[in-house]
Amino acid sequence: MSRFFTTKIAAFEELYFITVKSNALHRRADLTVYYPNQAKDISGIPLVILLHGVYGSHWSWVAQGNVHQTAQALINAGQLRPMVLVMPSDGLFGDGSGYVPHREDNYETWIVEDVIEVVREQFPDVTTSSPVFITGLSMGGFGALRLGAKYPQVFQGFSGLSSITHFNQLRSFVADFASLQRDALEQDSVLDWLLKNKAMLPPFRFDCGKDDALLDANRSLHESLIAHHIDHTYEEFAGAHAWDYWQTYIEKTLLFFNQCIR
Repeated sequence: MSRFFTTKIAAFEELYFITVKSNALHRRADLTVYYPNQAKDISGIPLVILLHGVYGSHWSWVAQGNVHQTAQALINAGQLRPMVLVMPSDGLFGDGSGYVPHREDNYETWIVEDVIEVVREQFPDVTTSSPVFITGLSMGGFGALRLGAKYPQVFQGFSGLSSITHFNQLRSFVADFASLQRDALEQDSVLDWLLKNKAMLPPFRFDCGKDDALLDANRSLHESLIAHHIDHTYEEFAGAHAWDYWQTYIEKTLLFFNQCIR
């Protein structure tokens, strides 16, 4: 029996819009799922979670990033095996939740437990044997890298684009950082969890635009990982902290996940 009350609406281009009552958030939350035609009847199909940045929501990766079209083009070209993409809201705290536990609502558990369970319930081909990956941009990159490192038993690979690398960097992106800071129970860095779980990490990558304000932070993370002998992939490309960058380079992440599947 389901733990969730859900409303699923099939729309267009294999997109599904789902509203669910989340136990972690104690209220309704939304997710968009891209379920390509080629995914049907493939038991254990891979699942990719994509996290948005501040001011965004579950529609961001589709409406602004066209990620479903990128994935479908790669599938059609034979470069990417069929994958289900799920794009949840961050829980809609203020300008952004940071995807961390808060005093009243757990925006971390929402992602690593509720979202995965809802997709499995709604799409039977996504099973407990499905490889699960996580990626995101900006604040979502922070969430993806941090959660991927914190829960290596959940994710087979993780990635971040233009990522915030420490909770405190959210100060530059949200209007009321003081409220977020008061409410968030964990205010750590990506590196903290990468070091804690160094021996168990799955493959991971991150990239950043050369004109991005977060470039120095990403370079610093890369250099720290080298110093601690943590295997990873880091790349820099032309571009800034903007959707044209993320729309272009999400392809790198999808192909990376494809290579991670055993």
